[in-house]
Order: sequence, then structure tokens, then C-alpha cells
Amino acid sequence: MSSENSSADDASADDGQQVWDVVVVGAGPAGASAAYAAAVAGRRVLLLEKAELPRYKTCGGGIIGPSRDSLPPGFELPFRDRVHAVTFSLGGRFARTRRSRQMLFGLINRPEFDQQLVEHAQKAGAELRTGVTVQRVEQHGSAVPDRRTVAVVLQGGETVLARAVVGADGSASRIGAHVGVKLDQVDLGLEAEIPVPQTVAEDWKGRVLIDWGPIPGSYGWVFPKGDTLTVGVISARGEGAATKRYLEDFIGRLGLAGFEPSISSGHLTRCRADDSPLSRGRVLVCGDAAGLLEPWTREGISFALRSGRLAGEWAVRIAEAHDAVDTRRQALNYAFAIKAGLGVEMSVGKRLLIAFERRPGLFHAGLTGVRPVWKAFMDITRGATSLGEIVRTRPMVQRALTALDRRQADPAGDASDVSS
Repeated sequence: MSSENSSADDASADDGQQVWDVVVVGAGPAGASAAYAAAVAGRRVLLLEKAELPRYKTCGGGIIGPSRDSLPPGFELPFRDRVHAVTFSLGGRFARTRRSRQMLFGLINRPEFDQQLVEHAQKAGAELRTGVTVQRVEQHGSAVPDRRTVAVVLQGGETVLARAVVGADGSASRIGAHVGVKLDQVDLGLEAEIPVPQTVAEDWKGRVLIDWGPIPGSYGWVFPKGDTLTVGVISARGEGAATKRYLEDFIGRLGLAGFEPSISSGHLTRCRADDSPLSRGRVLVCGDAAGLLEPWTREGISFALRSGRLAGEWAVRIAEAHDAVDTRRQALNYAFAIKAGLGVEMSVGKRLLIAFERRPGLFHAGLTGVRPVWKAFMDITRGATSLGEIVRTRPMVQRALTALDRRQADPAGDASDVSS
């Protein structure tokens, strides 16, 4: 069925209730991208969001090349700063700043960015409803009029019908629970938005700080956004007290303890297990709801935008499917598209995280002292390449990762090197 000639009979159930082609749950970057992709294809799209927009999200707000390249045509990024320099430190020591003539990445505030994405989806034809909490989805039972329909049950009992549903409702996703998403890695991020005087803001303009932290796998960041610094840390869940202490020490070490944060927040990030499903029947998941983010850096915006676009495109195909066999085929195609791109990057990221947990000093030395490593960092942040592409095309990197993998298999061999 063409997206241009959907029949009038398809637009409502037997009782006259409207049936949407695609319902997207969650209006963050993943959901807005999915809604845009489905609406641009000419489908009837409803975007549901439990909060009122704009709303704050715990997020550093770094927009790297893959994020920029996944935005709708004509989207103007609301940059608060453009980054040309990165200061790396190891537990507050051995700081070194590396610079680039070209912009490495940009910094945004999530409320503005998310709002603009939603507006682009609306301009493409998607309808937005805010202040709506989804309780569950049903693909069988009395609420479902036929096998081509999914019932989205809202708090209060209202039911919305759709030919396909995209779950983009965050890391504690109800749609993800319906699909059966399995998580392999959970991390705690803590963040403070700290307003600073102009003299302090000028010192940070165009430069970010990345500090490799004291907890295995942890790091901290400072992202400047005009008169406010976004300062945060992240580490494995289960280290809550140590993570909080790291953030307090980090802020103190930076000389920022005297400034009152305008917002202090926390957030759990969750990475999917390799065998975690991405669909169930006519329901797809993307972004944080699917556990899609880069395991080492925990970068999620580019994963949300890219997986959201793919989910929207394949939701259109599922909406057009007339039987379970075709629905399953399209859902498998969506999973293949995710795994062939984002899945490869996640696999490399997991290997890097394991190595980084044991040898943060090696990563620091490489980024601050080895030109090809710094060039790879620049190319990835600009979107000229990806982690997966670097491993695939550079035998030296493959050999280095293989050597690190062997060291992980023999932890007793270099137990003294944990922080070297």
C-alpha cells in the first residue's frame, strides 16, 4: 500500500474510533525523530508525551556529527557554544588541552533542542498530545478490534488505536517492558547546571573538560553554555555514594563550589543486552527505551536520533502490513538495520569500556599524546567516521583491541595496571 493512497476505510475502527497509522510514545529526540519520519511519509501520526513541553532532561547536551547528520532538513541547531578544544585530565591531574581549527561538536540545552524537534514533526503533519501518560499497550483482547491494530491504553482509561506503535518513552520505558527489552549495563549520571559570572564563562568558552574518574569506568565533564556550566559525572549503578562524592570533589576542584546550581539532577542510563528484542508484533522500540546508547561514553542523542528515524520509517511499513508474516518481516528488517549500524558501534564501545575500566591512564596518554588517537577522536565527534568504521578499516586498531581483550581474559596478568 502506498503512503499516498491510504483508504478511508483504514482510518477508523468498526465503532468509528479513529485509527492512527503510527502512534509514538515519548517526545524526546528518538520519539520526535520517529514521528517526523512517519509523518513525512504521509501517514497519520500521533505523538504522545507525559510532560508539558519544553521540559528539562539530565543530559550534557553535546551534539556530535552523527547527531547533526540525522536532523530533519532545515533544522537550525540552537547552539549555546561551539567546541574547538578539549582539556583531558586523569583524576584531576595531568591536564592537557588539545585544540582543533574546525569545530569538534556543539552544545545545546535539551529543552530547546527537543522542542524544536517536536515542532519539525508537527510541521511534517504529526499531531502532539502532552500531559498524557501511557499505562500499557495491548495487541490482543477486547480493546483491540482486529489483528492489524494495537491499543494504547492511557491513564484514566482512554484507548488510542494504531496500526503501529513506536516506544520512545525513555530508559524506564513501559513500551520497552511490553517488548521485553533486556539490559546489560546500567549507569548513574549526576549533573549540576551552574550559573557563573562572565569572567568564569569566558575562561570556558569554546572548551570542554573531560576528567577520567576515580571509579572504574567513570568520567566527569564540564560543558559551557553561555553563562551556565553543565557539570556532571557518570559511573556504574551501585556506586551511588561514591559517584555523588566524585561530583562534589570535581566541582570543588574546579573552583565552582561557591556557585549555587540552578538545577541538580540524576538519571540512569541503560544499555541493551546483545540479544534484547527491538520489537513485539506491531510495536517497535528505539532510543533509550530500546537501551540504545554508546556504552563507553554513554552518548545517547545520536543513537536516539538515528534509531528514531529508522523506527519511524519501519513503523510506516508495519502500518501497511496486512498480516502477521509481513509484520514480522518488517520488524526483523528494522532490527537488522539497527544492529548493522548502531549495534556494531555498541559492540566496539563495550570493548572500549572494559579496557577503559582497567586502563584509564592508557586512554589518557593516547588522547593527549598520540596524534592518530586524537585525530580519531576528532573524526568521530565531527561525524567523519565511527568507532565501528575505525576498527573495521584500521588493522592497528584491531590488533590493539584484540590485545586489550586478551588482557581482560587474564586479569591477574596486569592487576597492578588498573590506574596506570
